[in-house]
Amino acid sequence: MKASAFLYPWDVVGDPAAPARIADLGVRQVTLAAAYHSTRALTPRHPRHRVVTASYAAVLYEPGERWRGRALRPHPAGDWAPGDAYGQAADALAAAGLDVHTWVVLAHNSRMGAEHPETSVVNAYGDRYAWAPCVARPATRAYLVDLAAEAAVRPGAGGTELESCGWYGLAHLHAHDKIAGVGLGDAGQYLMSLCFCADCRAGYARQGQDPDELAAAVCLALEPVWRGAAAAPGWAGVEKLLGAERAAATLAWREESARALQEAAVGAVRAAAPDGFQVLLHADPVTYHCGANAGVDPRHILAVADGVVVPCAQGPEPLAPFAAHAGEDTVIAANLTVVRGMGGSPATLADDARRAARLGATELRLYHAGLASDEDLALVGKALSRSG
Repeated sequence: MKASAFLYPWDVVGDPAAPARIADLGVRQVTLAAAYHSTRALTPRHPRHRVVTASYAAVLYEPGERWRGRALRPHPAGDWAPGDAYGQAADALAAAGLDVHTWVVLAHNSRMGAEHPETSVVNAYGDRYAWAPCVARPATRAYLVDLAAEAAVRPGAGGTELESCGWYGLAHLHAHDKIAGVGLGDAGQYLMSLCFCADCRAGYARQGQDPDELAAAVCLALEPVWRGAAAAPGWAGVEKLLGAERAAATLAWREESARALQEAAVGAVRAAAPDGFQVLLHADPVTYHCGANAGVDPRHILAVADGVVVPCAQGPEPLAPFAAHAGEDTVIAANLTVVRGMGGSPATLADDARRAARLGATELRLYHAGLASDEDLALVGKALSRSG
């Protein structure tokens, strides 16, 4: 089964040994970040540094002329990935015989939220989530679509993987997060992730809901949760807290908005890309989920994109709903964490890959070759050599 390893440009630039080390793992492809959110990352083998701090969401190449004069535009990276760091890394990896696909993070950008507060999700209490752009806002969606097209189609890339191509919400590891004191569960997370900006209020109104009454209902529904009551799991919990009619109206609006972004982003990438360019989305088969793996309807998204990258850190079960709607050439990639310090299990990679294949996986994604220890990488290489 084809495997691809995630990497950042700073894992490669300045480390001449990195491309061969990755190729020696037995992967055929690298999924290389071209646009990425703020992060602090280890580089345990780099000859020049051990910690890279990317202080804001940035493109890891030099942005093009399409952004001239626009208020919403991507920022080039600072000293952690100056110039065309993506291009330098991609060239080095390709020279080692690896296929390179871009990794593009879209609706996750704290700097944009800080500089342009009007772009952010606003919850029912009026709190803004600076890290979470509201994908229902036309100007924000236009920015994300153009970012997708530019960041995805880098020279030499054979495809792209679009992350956060949908709604982001409350659940985000923001700097020194202190939000775990109350167990919100799926239902509480959903209610706390509903947006009430002007565009979303208008959207709820088109779904037959008074936006002020809806916001008040969300706050009232959450009161028992703040006092420590456990909400019922899954969508049934949302319906119990908010009522079935209101819950359905919110979901209809959010699905409409997310689909508009996904269809436009994939379309823009394809229009900018050469023939045969592969477009995948990081996706979750539960439509009301939000985050890096956007909640989608499997049938719809597989009619839009060439496939999906599915989180399998908690098990391969999310693969099955996508497999049920896959065509002959559909890519269903199981995303497996192989960094033990991040909860991964490289020692069981071969078994995990077989379980994923039984549930419909056609490829593997390994998170993350740049963050893993030498011992983790040795276990990955052993597992891939056994799988052929």
